[in-house]
Amino acid sequence: MKRRTFVTASLAGLILPATTTALAQQKVFRVGLLGAGGRTPDGGPPAPLREGLRDLGYVEGKNVTYESRFAEGRPERLPAFAEELVRLKVDAIVAQGWMAQSAAKQATSVIPIVTAPAAGDLVGTGLITSLARPGGNLTGLSDDSVPLSAKRMELLKEAVPKATMMAVLWNADDRGMTLRSQEIEKAARILKVDVKAIGVRRAEDLATAFSDLSRLRPDAVFVVADALTGMNRKAIIEFMTQQRIPAMYEVSLYVNDGGLMSYGPNPADMFRKAAVYLDKIFKGAKPADLPAELPTRYYLTVNLKAAEAIGLTIPPVLLLRADNVVK
Repeated sequence: MKRRTFVTASLAGLILPATTTALAQQKVFRVGLLGAGGRTPDGGPPAPLREGLRDLGYVEGKNVTYESRFAEGRPERLPAFAEELVRLKVDAIVAQGWMAQSAAKQATSVIPIVTAPAAGDLVGTGLITSLARPGGNLTGLSDDSVPLSAKRMELLKEAVPKATMMAVLWNADDRGMTLRSQEIEKAARILKVDVKAIGVRRAEDLATAFSDLSRLRPDAVFVVADALTGMNRKAIIEFMTQQRIPAMYEVSLYVNDGGLMSYGPNPADMFRKAAVYLDKIFKGAKPADLPAELPTRYYLTVNLKAAEAIGLTIPPVLLLRADNVVK
C-alpha cells in the first residue's frame, strides 16, 4: 500500500508540472482588426468577433489579444494602419470592407487575412482567385452581389410598385461597392426601372448628392452600405425622411436608426464566422486552403414608423415576408 501511494504521488508530481508548463507555454495569438469605419465604443474589435472567439476557447489577455485600427472614414489612413499591424507581427488580420482588405493585402503576403462584413465580391474585386480556392493569404466572407442586388431591387420595387426611376447612392472610391452598384443597374433594367447613379467619395460630397437627389426626385433610392455611408447613415436617413423618398438599405442597422427597409445578412453572424476562420488558422490551416463563403441567411427588415413618416403603405404581402418589423 505504501509503495502504491508513493507511485501515485510520484505520478501526480510529474503531471502537475507538465500541466503548468503547457499552460505557461500556451501561445497568445495577436489579432489585428483593420476597419475603414468608426471606432467601436471601447476601441476594440466588434463584440460578435470577440464573442465568437470566446466561444471557441480564446480568452482575452490569456491566449488572445487584439490590436484595432479604425480609419474613421478616412481611407487614406488604411495603408499606414495595415503596415503598423504587420510591424506588430499580429498572427492574423481581420479586415472589414474592401478598402481595408485591399490595404491589408498590399501590406503583407504572409500574415493571414480574414474578411468580415461589407466584404464585397472577393472574386470580382480580384482579392481571391475563386471561392473554393482563394489562393494567397486572404479568405473569409464574400458577397454574392449579382443575385443579391437583383433581390434587393425587386423588394424595393415591390414596396414602391409605381416606381419608374430610382437612384443609387454609393462610395465611388470603393471597388467592392462600385461593382455592387453596377449590378443594381443591371437588375433595374430587368425591372424596367431607370437608374441614376450618384457616387460620393467623402462625407463632404453628401451635400452635393442630396442636392442632386432633390433635383431628380427619384421614386426610390438604393443606398449601398460601406464605411462612408455607414458613418453618415443618420444624415442620409434624415434626408430621405424629409424628402419623403423610400430607400432600400443593405443591413438592418440603417433600419433600426430610422431607415425604411433593408435586406441582407446579419453582420454579427458574419463576425462570428470570421472567428471560426481565425480558429482554423491558429490551428495550422492556410488561408489559401480555406474556401471563402457566402452568407447563407438573409433578413428582410421593414420599419413601419419610417413608412408612415413618408406616407408609404407597405403591401401586406411584403410585410408577411419580413423577418423583422420595426414598429
